[in-house]
Amino acid sequence: MQSIWEDFLTIVREELGSRVVETWFRAVIMIRWDAMGKVVYLQTPNAFVCNWLEKNYRLVFQTHLGRLLNVIDPKIVFINAVQKKNEEEAQDCLIPISAENIGHAVPVKMYRPAQVVPHPTKNENSLLKFSERYGHINKNYTFDTFVVGPSNSLAYAAARAIAQKPGHLYNPLFMYGESGLGKTHLLHAIGNEIQAQNKHALVLYQTADRFVSEFINAIRFDKIHKFQKKYQLVDVLLIDDIQFISNKDTTQEAFFHIFNSLYDARKQLVFSSDTFPQKIEGIAERLRSRLACGMVTDIHPPCIEVKTAILKRKAESSGEILDDDVAHFLACHVTSNIRELEGALIRVIAFAHLTKQPISLDLVQNIFTPMESVKKDAVDFKTVMKSMEKVFPYSLEELRSKNRNKDLVFARQVAMYVLKKNTDKSLREIGAFLGGRNHATVKHSLSKIEVMVKKNSKVQQQIDTIIKHCER
Repeated sequence: MQSIWEDFLTIVREELGSRVVETWFRAVIMIRWDAMGKVVYLQTPNAFVCNWLEKNYRLVFQTHLGRLLNVIDPKIVFINAVQKKNEEEAQDCLIPISAENIGHAVPVKMYRPAQVVPHPTKNENSLLKFSERYGHINKNYTFDTFVVGPSNSLAYAAARAIAQKPGHLYNPLFMYGESGLGKTHLLHAIGNEIQAQNKHALVLYQTADRFVSEFINAIRFDKIHKFQKKYQLVDVLLIDDIQFISNKDTTQEAFFHIFNSLYDARKQLVFSSDTFPQKIEGIAERLRSRLACGMVTDIHPPCIEVKTAILKRKAESSGEILDDDVAHFLACHVTSNIRELEGALIRVIAFAHLTKQPISLDLVQNIFTPMESVKKDAVDFKTVMKSMEKVFPYSLEELRSKNRNKDLVFARQVAMYVLKKNTDKSLREIGAFLGGRNHATVKHSLSKIEVMVKKNSKVQQQIDTIIKHCER
């Protein structure tokens, strides 16, 4: 049965994608095959997974398991696994989240009516415990350490305003801009400021991909009730890179109700993204409208003066004094984002310490000039996509789609490979650009194309052609 089940997962992965398999099917165990009655017994970890599979994927089970077992339309029986729970968990009522039954209790073990969990008494011990377990606030990111300039002044002002009166001004606050420009810094600064003013405030910083993983684990391990309670406790919710919930319908449904609950209770909501709400693809319209219903502000790449000020302040925090000409040189030669700027400064300080030399313009020029001479011009996503059209007959919209056509999948994997090899973007950024796919999918695609390049000269020729068009 195990080999049949693994074959089934392989087929489903090709048809529906790895994300669906890892979210729903990996939590299932094929425990019995009744050949006489033509019945397949599948064990699920909880009632939520059981109901979801029953409603959405019964035909998938019947079709593919039927082929593997050489029968037509076998009967599929889902069995909710009996899980051991401690006394505390046994007193809770499981209220699963799904696209249709949000807010409706599904009896599992206890038959208590569903109700809104009241906010607990906020004593210092419970606050400390919550902060240590869920806070994730970086104490180094404060408003005092944030360098303000024309490119970020509006976002900074809005962030400071809501930190003074959370839940009253600009709720929600939505900040967008390219990676590495200070959005995460401002999110943490808001959290730090609110906690400094109100020691009883429960502030939660969360990345969107971690939110997705947490929700999936809550489904798989029968912890939906704990997941809900955690977010019902929050006074301030800070979500970074919200675009990573794109094309994740069930997660969006859960997030939609969390948003409504906190917003109605006048809790502060703050989000960051790489683009403004109307341009985030794969987001339900009702959720998109809520993200944009408050204050929306962007952050641009900083000018030379601001980058120089950032370098000098970062150097001071490390106990170093950076001359104006050194800071200006670095600001001019590092053009991508603030994270790269900080990385360049760290490299300079480390090199100076290791070689026991003072930080001077000559030293910095010796470090960066050779690198500049061999560094290729950065290629952006748009250039690569235009070059892809010279080799493959697919549009960007098709590459971003959920279509699992074999040739289209191959073209999508090649696009990921070329984007990674010829841009400075991360796996997450590439996945988000190509339809909200996660970094694991991108990593798998890179590995697959690397193997194909070694075995198939035609694939290498296709990639070389794309790269040549990028360089024109």
